Formats: sequence, C-alpha cells, structure tokens
Amino acid sequence: MPEKMSAKDKAGNWLKANNMDDESKNKITQLLESEDELNEAFFHDLEFGTGGLRGIMGIGTNRINKYTVGMATQGFANYLKSQFSNEIKVAIAHDSRNNSRLFAETTAAVFSANGIKVFLFEDLRPTPELSFAIRHLGCQGGVVLTASHNPKEYNGYKAYWSDGGQLVPPHDKNVIAEVKKINSIDEINFDSNPELIESLGKDLDMAYLEMIKGLSLDPKAIADNNDLRIVFSSIHGTGITMVPQALKELGFKNVHIVKSQENPDGNFPTVVYPNPEEKEAMSLALKEAEKIDADLVMATDPDADRVGIAVKNTKGEFQLLNGNQTGALLVFYLMKKWDEKGLKGNEYIGKTIVTTELIRDIANSFNTKCYDTLTGFKWIADMIREREGKEVFIGGGEESYGYMIGEAVRDKDAVASSVIIAELTAWAKGQGLSVFELLTNIYDKYGFYYEELKSITKKGLQGAEEIQRMMSDFRSNPPKELAGSRVTYVIDYSVSKKIDEDGKKEYVDLPKSNVLQYLSDDGTKVSIRPSGTEPKIKFYFSVKGKLEGRDYFSAEKKLKSKVHNLLNDLNL
Repeated sequence: MPEKMSAKDKAGNWLKANNMDDESKNKITQLLESEDELNEAFFHDLEFGTGGLRGIMGIGTNRINKYTVGMATQGFANYLKSQFSNEIKVAIAHDSRNNSRLFAETTAAVFSANGIKVFLFEDLRPTPELSFAIRHLGCQGGVVLTASHNPKEYNGYKAYWSDGGQLVPPHDKNVIAEVKKINSIDEINFDSNPELIESLGKDLDMAYLEMIKGLSLDPKAIADNNDLRIVFSSIHGTGITMVPQALKELGFKNVHIVKSQENPDGNFPTVVYPNPEEKEAMSLALKEAEKIDADLVMATDPDADRVGIAVKNTKGEFQLLNGNQTGALLVFYLMKKWDEKGLKGNEYIGKTIVTTELIRDIANSFNTKCYDTLTGFKWIADMIREREGKEVFIGGGEESYGYMIGEAVRDKDAVASSVIIAELTAWAKGQGLSVFELLTNIYDKYGFYYEELKSITKKGLQGAEEIQRMMSDFRSNPPKELAGSRVTYVIDYSVSKKIDEDGKKEYVDLPKSNVLQYLSDDGTKVSIRPSGTEPKIKFYFSVKGKLEGRDYFSAEKKLKSKVHNLLNDLNL
C-alpha cells in the first residue's frame, strides 16, 4: 500500500476489502475515532525486510495481523511459484506467542490456496526444528511465526529457503519486491485447500531428536556423569517441547525443570523480557540452581534458537556466561573431540564479524580454518551452503547466544546447543573441572578476552539521521589510537575494504554492509553497526589481556577498565 496515502485513506481501503472480517472492520471503525491511534496503526506500512516481518500485534498496516501476514505469504508464494516448476512444498512452525497459532494457520491457508503443499506443525515447535524439517522433507521454503525475545506485544514472520536457512540474496530482495506488489487485501488468496495441508508431529520430532543424538561426541562422558545436576527453563516458550526430551535421549537423568516457567504462555508472566541474555529472565532458574547446587543452568528463548547458561564460579556463586564465552567453550570442546577422532583438514568453524576472536584462536590451534560472516545467522547458513560437499562445518555461532552444531540445521539451534553444553559439562566433570574452571583454562592458554556491547537508541527520523552522521564521522575520522594502542587496520564493510595505517587497501570477501571495525596492535577490536531492526547504533568492544595467576576476576576488572577508556576515546 503506497506510503504517501494518509492513515485515514489506508484504513478506508481496508474497510472496503471483501476479504476483511467484521471483527476487524469494527476495530478499524473504532480507530477512526482517535487520530493518534489511527496514525500508529495505519500511517506507516510494516515492512517485509530481509528477515521477514516483526512488529506489535493489532489491526492496521503497521501491525502484525492476519492481513499483513497474508500479504507476506501471498508475495512469498508468488515468488516460490516463479522459481520452481515442479510441486512446491513449505513447512510452517510457530512459537508460544499470542496469536502465533492463528498466524501459522493463516500462512498455511494462503500457501495451500496458491496450490502449494504445506507441512504445518501440530503445535508449537522450536525454530531450529523448522529449519530441520525443510531439509528433511525436501521443501522449497518455510516460515516460522515468532518475534524471538521481544516483549509479549510483538510477533513476527521469518521466511526460509530450500537449504533451511533464512532468505539471503538474491531471494530476500526478490521476495520483498513480490510482497510490495500486494497493494490490496483482496489480492490475498485466503481460500484454504485442506487437502494440501499435512500435520507434522511425533515422526518429525523423532527424526530431529535422532539427528541431535548423532551430534554427541563423547557418550561415555555422559554415561559416567549422567547424574549431572541440570536446571532448565524454557521461559514459557517452545524449548519445553524438545530440550528435556533431547537431554533424556542423550542419557542425562537429573534434569530439573523450572515449573513456574514450564507452560508455554505468550504473556510471559514471570519475566519482564523473555530473553536469556537478561539476568532477570534467568532469576527463577538461578534460585532453583542454588537450591540443588546445580552443575549447569540453561534457559532458552521463546522460539528456542538461543540459549543462555550459568555456572558456579570459583567464589561459589552462580555466574551468567555471555554469548562469546559459551561459544568459545562449545568450539573448544568440539575441536578437542574432533581432533581426537582425527581431523581430515577440510573442516572449519564459522562465526560472525562481531563475535570474539578467541574462537578463531581456538580453531587455529587445531589447524582448522575459521571463517567470518556478517552479523545474522542467515550468513552462517549461506556460508555452509557455499562450501557444502567441499568442506565440513563443525560448528560455530554468534555473540548473541546463538550456536549451531553440524550441518543438519541451518539456523541457530538451542536444542542441539543445550545437549552439547550439557555433554561438555559432563566431560569437564570427568576431568575434575567445573565449566568455569574449563573456561579459565581456555583463557590461560589463549589469552583473556573480554567483550562488551553498548547500544545507543536514537528514535524517529531525526535519530536515524543522527546515526547516519555518526557512521559518516567514524568513517572519515578513524582514531589513530584506542586506549593507548595503535590502530593498525580499519575495515569498512560498506565498501568491502580493509585499510592499514599506511592507507594500503585489501579486499574483504563479504557482502557489503553498513559496519565499521577498528583493529589495534594489542588485539583490541571495536565494531560499529547500526541495528537493522531497531533505532539503535551498536558498539561491540573486544579487548585481550593475560590471565595472570589464573585470577579471572582481576583480569576481568582490568579489561573492563580498558573498555571504559575505549568509550571515552570514542566520546560515547
């Protein structure tokens, strides 16, 4: 719908649509009585971006509802039909959010109405199981209805291609173009064909669990420590459908589920944000952990593609590990076990450009390649697709609590990650180590890395312009020093160039993106990236030091101070 139309005109068009139900028409009529509410709902159009849709639920062009979901699906269906001449199949999953089932059924109805075979999960399932299903069933595409860890008012629509990864070029832009062509609700075919909709349930679950069981690298470590005390919370999301079962299938017998967060609930009643990155969201799991003196605490987000963990530190306190630390632990364990079984030389690790360089150091120590991708797991999936049949992906991830083990799933997978995190905890225990002590050993061997993220919110058109000016200034006036260390390289991903201090340029073989990095001679890395989904500019800081006397807390304090100096140097 053209952006130049007024909110009132857009609302009027929706009221005229033959496909519009009476309940929705009544809601629009009520909105017409309040100019502010009408503008919020209709002035802008909710954009189908490279990651799909995400927004507040409600009626209107700027909201997630069955009509905006229908437009997205009609556009996606049109594109799939232009690309594939034989039978087209799609898989659809959804999380525990309010209206997610309705939106999943709406998506299934529109696809089937367009002659496309649909595999619809019978109930909520993790996002990674959707990615697995696309590949397992030979689908050409897929959709998951989720808004990840956003507040309860939000929902979203993520689109996938035949490789099980989210849409990447050229398909992302082409699907967006098709969605933009849908100018009226009456262009959406909602006339469901039930004969083309097949329910997915236990059989697919068992195939997914069998795949996860096959990821285990040390069954003996689990057998020797199957009484490991594990606390798990699904934070009212889809993790409850698969994580406990996966742990049980691997042989873990002492898993304590946080009962007050066990039931799927789109209102997320026990947390402010259903995000395992936040200590508040983990608070009930931590209380349970203290009660049973747990070896490991894990919590997944609503669509179970990300997992946060806590372990007991050397002070006897439960400490949340950040995404970089968990990623480094996973990669270290994977590399050690693959090395024991015999590396062939064609294996590799994947990470994003803003993720800790500790992962690269670990991979290099095992003579294994580590490739960088842009931020976003779709790029890791794309990297695997490009190297399929030539190189073998061991695992990897990103700093925002998303990890992937093996090649069977092409999106971050908290179910598989939870299983391997539990396995590495059992293995460490067999070595006489806690997870925290294992992390300390890694820092002792490779150097102590400390990472911090600072986000600055700039709302509205003025805010967007200010972010643009900040990026322009950082590009044209890069610092010569950062916290007393010489800046040796500036990487500007918008022009695919790595520039050294003498001005010599090197090509960066990644898609262009509005990201800037400063690298200094002491291992400091500063990444600057405007968010693609929020009115924010993000600064990722990574600094490196030594773990003197194996004193984790002293080293952390020193590096925190260094990040504070970096903030001052950048006038943040």
